[in-house]
Amino acid sequence: MDFLQNHIEALIFCSPAPILEKELQSCLSEMFEADVPIEDIENVLGKLKDKYEQDEFSFSLDHTGGGYQFLTKPAYQASIGILLKQQSKRRLSTSALETLSIIAYKQPVTKGDMESIRGVNCDYAVQKLLEKGLIEIKGKSDAIGRPLLYGTSDSFMEYFGINSLNELPTPKDFTEIDDNVIGEESDNN
Repeated sequence: MDFLQNHIEALIFCSPAPILEKELQSCLSEMFEADVPIEDIENVLGKLKDKYEQDEFSFSLDHTGGGYQFLTKPAYQASIGILLKQQSKRRLSTSALETLSIIAYKQPVTKGDMESIRGVNCDYAVQKLLEKGLIEIKGKSDAIGRPLLYGTSDSFMEYFGINSLNELPTPKDFTEIDDNVIGEESDNN
């Protein structure tokens, strides 16, 4: 039964959303090439629920959304809040934003093209954008040396709250701002 428990635990852990008992049964039946009774799965889920209720664990197995999911216990909410606040402060640097905007508007684009537009080396910015998952390698160019082509990822769309690249602002969307005016004009002449 520990063998089955380990597999169920792994499936719950890797699932991004609550996993249903039927999904567990389907995965396990395919894996073992045999029917896994739903009663056995329910039995294991009960044991796992009891196991993670113990104080030694910072998370528990919760039955939520019709399925099962590991969730952090409320006692650890403060530390998680701090982590999330710190992560939200990690904004993109100016060079990363410049590089990302070139990729978004010119994709698919090579690093050489980015560097010719920016006038500086883009290695670091491209690496950071790849790490953050905002861009991805789309293939190789037919140019000499077959340089990599970069484009935006689905995470880029989520990060900026858009559904399509067509929603990106165009140059005509930006109005010219007079940088030499500070505050409002006064009538004190």
